Amino acid sequence: MKIGIIGAGNIGGNLTRRLTAVGHDVFVANSRGPQTLGALAEETGATPVTVERAAEGADVVIVTIPLKAVPDLPDGVLDGAAEGVAVIDTGNYYPQQRDGRIAGIEDDGLTESGWTAQQLGHTVVKAFNGTFAQDILDRARPAGAPDRMALPVAGDDAAAKRRVRELIEEIGFDTVDSGGLADSWRQQPGTPVYGLQEGRDAVTKALAEASPERPADFRG
Repeated sequence: MKIGIIGAGNIGGNLTRRLTAVGHDVFVANSRGPQTLGALAEETGATPVTVERAAEGADVVIVTIPLKAVPDLPDGVLDGAAEGVAVIDTGNYYPQQRDGRIAGIEDDGLTESGWTAQQLGHTVVKAFNGTFAQDILDRARPAGAPDRMALPVAGDDAAAKRRVRELIEEIGFDTVDSGGLADSWRQQPGTPVYGLQEGRDAVTKALAEASPERPADFRG
């Protein structure tokens, strides 16, 4: 499968490592240009590209950049993607620490991924947002392993969500369907599931225990 990754930080870099390791054709981009991705490309076999080219022909596109940077992505950044592309949003809203106040989230009541989908002009699947980057490499386990972690996955497009869940399971993690984008607040920062390193039952329980009220530390 052809996968485009926009963002080569901790999450984007480690997803590049895992996805290439299981045989996917990965094209990775960052804001500084492909010339800065030589070491990652040499290590993994991924192809460094510009942001404008990251989605070309891609079956899956992973957007893993700071939330405040999403509106700065090139117009039509997803236009060249394959039909039915699944877009994964790994982002979180950190208004006090990084992103500043985003009115669509604070005033209009959009979830983080709902806002991101609005900016991209394409629905997204929320995944990996509460996963420690190093866990992507260190905690992958074969199916059925007693210590296999589960990750929550939210989205409105059933086919895209299914593809994303299959991809996550392929790289060594179970998944739990956490609902649509309107429900994706259950996995935002400050919720019980955020950063949880447990299996399906614990993740399901944590999602059920989440409160829709955003903690003070995560309000603008």
